[in-house]
Amino acid sequence: MVEASPSPAAVQFGQHPPARRTILHLSDTHLLAGNRLLGGRFDTAANLARTLEAAEATGIRPDAIVFTGDLTDLGEPEAYIALREAVEPVAARLGAPVVWVAGNHDERPALRRDLLGLDPTQEPVTGVWDLGGLRLVALDSTVPGWHHGDLTTAQLAWLRNVLAEPAPLGTILALHHPPLPSHLPLFDILELRDQGRFAEVIAGTDVRAILAGHLHYSTSGTFAGVPVSVAAASCYTMNLARPAVEVNGMDAGQSFHLVHVYDDTITHAVVPVVEAATGDFFSAEWVARMSELTPEQRLEAFSRKRL
Repeated sequence: MVEASPSPAAVQFGQHPPARRTILHLSDTHLLAGNRLLGGRFDTAANLARTLEAAEATGIRPDAIVFTGDLTDLGEPEAYIALREAVEPVAARLGAPVVWVAGNHDERPALRRDLLGLDPTQEPVTGVWDLGGLRLVALDSTVPGWHHGDLTTAQLAWLRNVLAEPAPLGTILALHHPPLPSHLPLFDILELRDQGRFAEVIAGTDVRAILAGHLHYSTSGTFAGVPVSVAAASCYTMNLARPAVEVNGMDAGQSFHLVHVYDDTITHAVVPVVEAATGDFFSAEWVARMSELTPEQRLEAFSRKRL
């Protein structure tokens, strides 16, 4: 009896086994009712469609799809309905739950009613998802009537209770306002306030990563010893090629993140949403050929320099 060869996807080429879980992280869609142009120039609906198409084209089947806030620009009910109609078919094809995080441009009553099917109250939009042992917690850093962020005493107490029992694969937190300094002075005015209280709650817990948005550009750092990853916006991004005090939005540079959760680390890959000429050297067939070789043969075939 001849044994079947393992599939290329099952072959471990390096020192790390495949990721335990994968999360698709998007942010700042800023949809408007009637598909109006944001600021008279940004087609947020079309840019979201391009982003979703690019995400689906990766072939990744994520364990969750996380949108870290500013789902709409003005909190309009029609915009939330349009967002749900755009995202839910993609999520169904990928077989992944959608985690909606509130942002400062959102309005809690409309978000809760028209996106989540809940009572239209001012209660914070929070939740906990068990992704096969990986705990994902959505926090609501919005302050009704304001654009800066904060976490209330009640919400921090709730989070402390959630984190009291460790999860098998640890915890990832998702919120809109990142607990990081910004390269742009304007965003520091709209930062997450009283970050020390937040740090006290997550210190010594199983929190392994924090996902955020708000800044409209990709960045990363650490907070209370926890890695923080900020996804750029799908609607428009900030042109950081200009002096910081002159940075404004541009209809370019959109991207999303692929979050891969391993036993010992979590990676955040920035995936550009762009049409560009691409080489065709690597392919599924190339990977299949490599999978049939021994580790030593792979090094000889791919690592040795040919001078």
